Amino acid sequence: MSSYLGTIQDAAAESSARLEALKRYTAECAALPAFTGEINNHIHTIFSFSPYTPAMAALKAREAGLEAAGSVDHDSYSAAEEMRRACAILGIGCVTGFELRVSFRHTEFGNKKINSPDSPGIAYMTVQGVPRTAADRVKAFLAPLNAARHERSRRMTERLNTLLAGAGMKDLSYDDDILPLSMAAKGGSLTERHILYALSLLLIKQAGRGRLLLDILSQKFALSLSGKIAALLEDEKNPYYAWDLLGALKSSFSGHIFIQPGEDECLPAETVTAFAQSINAVPSYAYLGDVAESPTGDKKAEKFEDDYLDALFPCLKKMGFLGVTYMPPRNTAGQLAQIRRLCEEYGFIEISGVDINSPRQSFNCPEIRRSEFAVLRDTTWALAAHEKLSSEDAARGLFNPADPLAAKPLGERIKAFAAIGRNLTPRSL
Repeated sequence: MSSYLGTIQDAAAESSARLEALKRYTAECAALPAFTGEINNHIHTIFSFSPYTPAMAALKAREAGLEAAGSVDHDSYSAAEEMRRACAILGIGCVTGFELRVSFRHTEFGNKKINSPDSPGIAYMTVQGVPRTAADRVKAFLAPLNAARHERSRRMTERLNTLLAGAGMKDLSYDDDILPLSMAAKGGSLTERHILYALSLLLIKQAGRGRLLLDILSQKFALSLSGKIAALLEDEKNPYYAWDLLGALKSSFSGHIFIQPGEDECLPAETVTAFAQSINAVPSYAYLGDVAESPTGDKKAEKFEDDYLDALFPCLKKMGFLGVTYMPPRNTAGQLAQIRRLCEEYGFIEISGVDINSPRQSFNCPEIRRSEFAVLRDTTWALAAHEKLSSEDAARGLFNPADPLAAKPLGERIKAFAAIGRNLTPRSL
């Protein structure tokens, strides 16, 4: 326990140092760009898999002109407090939450690919607008899920080492090569991407960059890469080389080592939505939609939930979901029209968040500026107010039946909360 407390204290000290550096930077910075009206509620940080600390994520959002930013990490809520404080320093709004996979295996969709490329019957969801007073409960709730994930990750590393041995290559140590790439000792999670990133670094170390590495992927791992990703990996001066290699491995290789998660790691969806509602947060289904081309290069073109959305939404409602999060840049006009129609029909709050987890990705999302997406800007500010109000008074909240606005239609509640959110001073605290 003492070593655990030590790592948590180290994390707190590191966070404080980053926030102090951010204060100095903003004080010395001549000018930050004008606000664009854009928002993003789904930025990953080093507490799951991302190159960005929470403070840097907030700064990158502000430098892109965003008016509000939100941290969402896989199986971790440890970025939230630093993200709130960083956004306050920068004068932008903040919404915090976390992302996790849940089971639909007990439903009629148990054998369908929903929104998780690797696992039929498993779905990604987010818990948004988490009150800061719920942080300890969230961390306790996620702890056993992370323990199960570590056990599965160790077994996947063993599978990987079998393949590496067959290729005549050095193996990877879970404790020495993979864990140190994560923030697992300081409240973060460890994902499949950490394993594949460690493999990327190993391949680069042994083969260098460029054509030789592509030949090794082809000859020793039967991976034939072409097109854009091959061109990126042939470029020895590519500044994002390890990240691009990771994306290629995620898309074409991960299936060779992947082990399906059990319900010790992916709880029944109803269990998670009930927990989210118990802490006054907003459980939200993460709509993916059929994929034609992945912006980050880590997803193949394939079909997901579009063909059965009309049957899925009543199931989501019954399970206790209150919102749907989706990504305007990643979906077609037809997909967005369908998802918005169903959100209105079933009374789900619409939340926009483009998941940022790679240095190649832009923090800008100009689609959000379009008039038809004004509701997404409003819901972001409504969630910012929801976090503040529900942290101060457990009877407040967008979906709290005790809230003074509870009898109002959802659209009216969102507008009322959004007005409060836009006037918070500092906006995120």
